Amino acid sequence: MADPNAVTNQAPPMHGVNFFTADTGLGDALRPYADLADDPGLTAIGELAGTQEALSHALPANQNSPVLRTHDRYGNRIDEVEFHPSWHWLMEKAVGFGLQAAPWTSDKPAPHLTRAAGFYVWSQVEPGHGCPISMTYAAVPALKADPALAAEWVPGLASTTYDPRRLRSAEKAGVLAGMGMTEKQGGSDVRANLTTATSSGTGEYLLNGHKWFCSAPQVDVFLVLAQAPEGLSCFVVPRVLADGNRNTFALQRLKDKLGNRSNASSEVEFHNTIGYLLGDGGAGVRTIIEMVAATRLDCVVGSAALMRRALVEATWHTSYRSAFGGLLRDKPAMQNVLADLALESEAATALSMRLAAAVDADDEQAKAFRRIALPLAKFWVCKRTSFTVAEALECLGGNGYVEESGLPLLFRESPLNSIWEGSGTVNALDVLRALRRPESLEAWLTEVGAARGADHRLDSAVTDVLEELSDLENAEAGARRLAARMAVCLQASLLVRHSTPEVADAFVASRLAGDWGGVFGTLPRTTPFTPILDRIL
Repeated sequence: MADPNAVTNQAPPMHGVNFFTADTGLGDALRPYADLADDPGLTAIGELAGTQEALSHALPANQNSPVLRTHDRYGNRIDEVEFHPSWHWLMEKAVGFGLQAAPWTSDKPAPHLTRAAGFYVWSQVEPGHGCPISMTYAAVPALKADPALAAEWVPGLASTTYDPRRLRSAEKAGVLAGMGMTEKQGGSDVRANLTTATSSGTGEYLLNGHKWFCSAPQVDVFLVLAQAPEGLSCFVVPRVLADGNRNTFALQRLKDKLGNRSNASSEVEFHNTIGYLLGDGGAGVRTIIEMVAATRLDCVVGSAALMRRALVEATWHTSYRSAFGGLLRDKPAMQNVLADLALESEAATALSMRLAAAVDADDEQAKAFRRIALPLAKFWVCKRTSFTVAEALECLGGNGYVEESGLPLLFRESPLNSIWEGSGTVNALDVLRALRRPESLEAWLTEVGAARGADHRLDSAVTDVLEELSDLENAEAGARRLAARMAVCLQASLLVRHSTPEVADAFVASRLAGDWGGVFGTLPRTTPFTPILDRIL
């Protein structure tokens, strides 16, 4: 009789996979902008990310959600959030790798591209802790609006030492940043905000009001929007004041979220909370938009990371699991699914790294490109993530629907980046706003035009987009359709230029030429699956 305790035909735990060096698509995405193939920092991140030690921290950090402590045992207001030790382990590694604000003070070549690649690799371990890491990275360009405030905060934000203690910034080895923008009545419409800021006459402002969604409330400093006499303005709000006293930051509750459960997201009230004006009064949106742009970049990079991790899990499982007489990976139907998932993943990775390279370039052309390409990528890549993760989960069958596989965690996380920092429609409308600037359209045309003549199907798709752009006055109803098409053209242009002919041809045929069934695994039967699959691991 069969031994019911004997385990056969199950994939072993993942081992021996360096999440950086094993990712051929990432290597192709980086190569046009910097020689990072042998980068020791990225190699070290990839090596640790692929270990069972690292991967074992993801589930505990999410299964043991943060706990809000509003008061201490004596009744004193403390407004602290307690985290599982796995959270602190993940944070310590991420900060130590310089994935927060370190690129802004680095003198190494391509610091933002290098950091984006590291963020992409490390986010595959556990995505939730990327929120405070991302906001810390994103706070620096906004802080540059005030040299004095930047000088006070940027060195700590760029530190590679994780220091979760609640102390004055001057006493800490490193600090982290967050943001407070949305309120109950307005959401993404921040101009409807009601929180007020009143000058004390001493350089400080007193904030009164609330924020409906304030993630990572445990960090050290926040960029907050409030209504000043001049209009909506941006303020720097520290958790601990210069005299060592705690600033008023009354946490009401933590959000009970679908996913992202390792990370705390809160509702907070301000009662004469002290803040410092950042940028010009009345220019709050213009000031904080620099932070929003950088966090949108990380939404794209983080979504590409989720796709990649899901693809790796599906590939690993099907490479060891047999059914109907052979390995799943060798079955033509499964090969079609995996190759299709790989195309989606590689296209997302290519576009995310192109955007990061544009941060390093930082000339007028690069700024124009980011202005149009960021909302395009944020709309499309983040929107495609849920479909990709769901299909990868299905490759594991019932095993993928069980929490221990890690795929449910990825699936719950998958809609998040499409919602935060502006939902899909908000970003599609941002595309329309960008297109009203001639330099934005010119930047998009320059990028996709770099592949002109290499594939007639791509050329035809670009022509179709230009025809759609002939009437921007009545374009709002078709904004999402237009954004999707423009984003896919960008991805296709990058793959045609920088990936293999097999990947580029299959992507263009399915995503632009219509030879696709609309769900994963419906690539043309003539697609050369093997060279696409061989790139995954």
